[in-house]
Amino acid sequence: MMKQRHEILFKQMETYRSYVIGVLDDVTEEEAEFIPKGFNNNIRWNLGHLYLDQYLWIQAVTKEETAAPEEFNRWFGFGTSPKDFTNETPSFDELKFILEKQPKEITREYGSRVEKEFSPTEMGMHTIEQVLVRTIFHEGMHLQTILDIKKLI
Repeated sequence: MMKQRHEILFKQMETYRSYVIGVLDDVTEEEAEFIPKGFNNNIRWNLGHLYLDQYLWIQAVTKEETAAPEEFNRWFGFGTSPKDFTNETPSFDELKFILEKQPKEITREYGSRVEKEFSPTEMGMHTIEQVLVRTIFHEGMHLQTILDIKKLI
């Protein structure tokens, strides 16, 4: 049985993700491609990056394959930009769809072992629980970037 603090952690992950998805309700596919002056990326890139980042950190701790397709590293990994997009890069709507499902998928896949000890990452994280705390913080940073881009559209 999942401990109460884990239930709260997963609920927070879902709630914050719902908020990200909610701020996109009035964004069009065209607007999601806009890169304002002074920004390196657009809303579409930020969505793919959020999806990938959560799985990359889980993979860094567990050393297991995750649901993130390998190509996502090429399009949404650290240091990439929309210049790296190809015809195969998921659309804005596709990214919203997979982002919306991701919290439940992570809960289902990793919920029973959030406290399992793994070898520590370079940041010292050694449990999925620690990774999720980090990725929720990271999501908040990118949410602010998305909100800033929306203001400039």
